[in-house]
Amino acid sequence: MPEIRTDFPCATEVIETLWVPLPDGTRLAAKLWRPAGTGRHPAILEYLPYRHRDGTRHRDQGLHGYLAAHGYACLRVDIRGMGNSSGLLHDEYSLQEQLDGVDLIAWIAQQDWCDGQVAMIGISWSGFNALQIAARRPPALKTVIPVGFTDDRYATDVHYVGGCLSKDNFDWSATMLAQNDLPPDPAEFGPKWREEWLKRAEVNEPWAHIWFAHQRRDAYWQQGSICQDFSAIQVPVYAVSGWADNYSEAVPRLLAGLTVPARGLIGPWAHSFPQDVAVEPGIGWLQEVVRWCDHWMKGAPTGIMDEPMLRVWMQDSVRPATCYTDRPGRWVGEPVWPSPRIINARYPLNRDGSLGGDAPGPEAPVPLCSPLWVGLTAGEVGRYGSDADWPPDQRLDDGGSLVYRSAPLSEQTEILGAPRLHLRFSVDKPVALVAVRLSDIWPDGAATRVTLGLLNLTHRDSHGSPTPLVPGQVYDTVVELDDIAHAFPVGHRLGVGLSTTYYPIAHPSPEMATLTLHHGATALILPVRPPQDSDTALRPFDPPEQAANSPHTYHTTQGPPRRVTQDLLTGRYQVDFPRWTYGVEFHDIATTVTSAGMVRHEVTEGDPLSAVTTTEYTVSIARPDATVGHQSKGRLSCDATHFRLQTELTVTENGQTIFERRWDKRIARDLV
Repeated sequence: MPEIRTDFPCATEVIETLWVPLPDGTRLAAKLWRPAGTGRHPAILEYLPYRHRDGTRHRDQGLHGYLAAHGYACLRVDIRGMGNSSGLLHDEYSLQEQLDGVDLIAWIAQQDWCDGQVAMIGISWSGFNALQIAARRPPALKTVIPVGFTDDRYATDVHYVGGCLSKDNFDWSATMLAQNDLPPDPAEFGPKWREEWLKRAEVNEPWAHIWFAHQRRDAYWQQGSICQDFSAIQVPVYAVSGWADNYSEAVPRLLAGLTVPARGLIGPWAHSFPQDVAVEPGIGWLQEVVRWCDHWMKGAPTGIMDEPMLRVWMQDSVRPATCYTDRPGRWVGEPVWPSPRIINARYPLNRDGSLGGDAPGPEAPVPLCSPLWVGLTAGEVGRYGSDADWPPDQRLDDGGSLVYRSAPLSEQTEILGAPRLHLRFSVDKPVALVAVRLSDIWPDGAATRVTLGLLNLTHRDSHGSPTPLVPGQVYDTVVELDDIAHAFPVGHRLGVGLSTTYYPIAHPSPEMATLTLHHGATALILPVRPPQDSDTALRPFDPPEQAANSPHTYHTTQGPPRRVTQDLLTGRYQVDFPRWTYGVEFHDIATTVTSAGMVRHEVTEGDPLSAVTTTEYTVSIARPDATVGHQSKGRLSCDATHFRLQTELTVTENGQTIFERRWDKRIARDLV
């Protein structure tokens, strides 16, 4: 936990309610922290949907109050149609959201408390839109600091990972459905809050209806994907993530693609700000933000641009476990990225199950048709640091996979970057997928998963133009695994596991496909980083600290457990993930928010069309005048040609139903 700092360079004042007018008459709701008194200061903006009044209130003060006390005017703004902002929200990362952000920045720059300069900061959604808005080049925007983000909305977000239908696609839609019809706060919004609430409920349709209509990387996903044109960004970027986060691979890609001054930071963290982490060690990240902003917005000589372009936590080997509260390792740095120091080491996959060797073995095909239980112990994808988020011993999933092991390592081998598998294969069905896992094999055989790659093999040449596989035809492709920094110790082995299923992380192909692996041409390419003496001279980070948060109390709530169930008699498997289960009371606004969610994935062995995902969400907001609520249930199922998306929604006030709606959509499968 970060230390709560109380002595700061300047006193601050907080404006709880600030209204930002947009050209079309919409008002965005904002909260402002700024140095006390008159004067103009650079501004730092966080712009996201998660209800600043009663959603992120418990953490906003610690972040923005800290930065304001170092001489910045800090704003936390709800996007159109969320929280106390007027208007309607129809989808994530929309063009309208970005254009609103451009207008918002122009308005901030014109205020008498702003010196005309604006930075954007934020994690997840607000990391996404900071980059998206930067690509639109609003004149007053001087720098962006995205955390836990992606540059590719299609292939490395929560929708179609590697072209495979991600388990989080339908789940995330259900999560946002439970947020999108919550009302404004009457204390701020005024007497028309109920009218605005009902407008939100009437347009609150599951976003999965849109996402499932775009199963390939078309213009819909290209909009807002920064990787389409890195050169559009013309301001300095400080990109941050954690190895335990779903989005860590975006940082190296961004550094490689940008043409502007940039720095990257990747720690061991899950999806969190680096000063307040569930996976230690945390760092004094807010001090780094001040150094960055002081350099680019105040012209102060902080030295931050003299430090390595990419700084990462080189993770030591750990035993497989479902939860880590800390990861041993050390900080390393690269002055440029991609780094010329990285050596691409080639490890052929050999027919005898060995990995590596000076010369590839014979071109020997080996068939594989994995059972549907491979992936049940994959853990979570976007980890938030809670129990049972990490994968346990990989020997469970390896039992249904093709497995390759290197000889015991004679010296420590450290990797930094994205491992790749050059794959030569054929299949017997027109649609198939492959999951590739790199593991750290302990001397006693325990296998810790290091990184993962997924590929829908109909997307072998392009996510935008997939083509059916011709049974029996031999193909070559590359499966890219997520970037990682990991040290394999002496005596350990490198392990590679390949499977044709990885449920529920990836939705199964419509038929049980047999993949035939062609040895000789199939090889793992590892980004090996030789040890560098300069790592020991890196400037140490300060201890974590932040300002005091707003007064709040967490209340114990009973949610569903994280559970994997395998019925050996029926062959029915079930994976349960709890979602957003909490209760928090905000004392200064007399408001209590409670939430409980669950997503369940089920499948029967041998029948990929039996895969079903169900979701349940309940949210309530209790205020002195009323208690408002949302309840919803969703079900995703499929047949050989279509997905079926069923959802039911109920909105309540003081326990009485005031709005209901049901959906039942069939959407054709598009080589997924």
